[in-house]
Amino acid sequence: MYVIPRPAFTVGVEEEYLLVDRNSGELVSDPSPDMWTQAQEALGVRVVPEFLRAQIEVATDVNDDVVQAGAELGTMRSTLSRILGEHGAAIMAASTHPFALWWEQQHTDRDRYKVMAEDLGMVARRMVICGMHVHAGIEDPDLRIDLMNQVRYFLPHLLTLSTSSPFWGTRNTGLKSYRITTFRTMPRTGLPEEFASWSEYQRHVDVLVRARIIEDSSKIWWDVRPSARFPTLEMRITDVCTRVEDSVTIAALYLSILHMLYRLRRGNQRWRQYAPMLISENIWRAQRYGIEGSLMDFGRGILVPFADLVEEMIEMITPDAEELGCVPHVERARDIVKEGTSADRQIQVVKTALAEGASNDEALRKLVQYLIADTQHGLAPTS
Repeated sequence: MYVIPRPAFTVGVEEEYLLVDRNSGELVSDPSPDMWTQAQEALGVRVVPEFLRAQIEVATDVNDDVVQAGAELGTMRSTLSRILGEHGAAIMAASTHPFALWWEQQHTDRDRYKVMAEDLGMVARRMVICGMHVHAGIEDPDLRIDLMNQVRYFLPHLLTLSTSSPFWGTRNTGLKSYRITTFRTMPRTGLPEEFASWSEYQRHVDVLVRARIIEDSSKIWWDVRPSARFPTLEMRITDVCTRVEDSVTIAALYLSILHMLYRLRRGNQRWRQYAPMLISENIWRAQRYGIEGSLMDFGRGILVPFADLVEEMIEMITPDAEELGCVPHVERARDIVKEGTSADRQIQVVKTALAEGASNDEALRKLVQYLIADTQHGLAPTS
């Protein structure tokens, strides 16, 4: 019997940041060309513009483990902070801006983004949001599809630990991840379909390509998808984490879960499949309540506090984290539950400012200053 070789489980991480004015806290809707030149001279192809001019994306190289990826992310954040500071700007790692108005933003002057703006209209212009994507190296395409089918169950758990978008358009939305609500207005988003094989997946993609609806599979923006460019399974559901150590924890959890699912397959087992409507319910609970809430345990048919689910998850994937060399980073999920995500800290900053007599506008501007500093949390400055 043919046994699929163990995947490499290499890791690459992409993070999107907002560009903000250091003094006013407002989005920098028309960044200096010199700033971009300096950033690209320092980081090369690892830094690229995003759809909106007030956004920037970084991407790590292919790393052997999450420790390397985290170190690279930290260096890129510090480098960008230094360069942008020379232009009176800063990066802010949060999935929404507390008071920016989307209709005031401009998209990047590139052909790809012009086509997107024309194709998607106002839906695209509203995308003043940032996410984090984690690529796991899985060379075998059929295994990539099999693991995609199974890992869907754990996407709400990862989203819960990453939430960083409670504010939108000057308002507390009541959600810990408002970004998800905004992104869901785009086509070809949400949970992926279940496919029996790589060839079945490719046949479905080809239908859209032949009809000239999409150019290629990069225009399919599911919460987890086979990468269009790399032999990886790309997780896309999470908010961007304000603190880089939280990003590393999310990446460690994702890789360890995939390794666990692969380990089950080697033992002729697999994770039970559940209907997308059930998983979607947990995604809603994750974006609405975050770590303070609960998710449905479908096997038991009950809601379970998220803190308890994290303990169960850590226990289940510890053997895999040991093999991948990321046990401390997986276990740090407990700290996120205890201390709160970026969304929880943001809400507290605004509550405190309002209690001290600040107006809503003053409180939100104070929040941006807090987020600028928190984006550099634990990072060493670069010269």
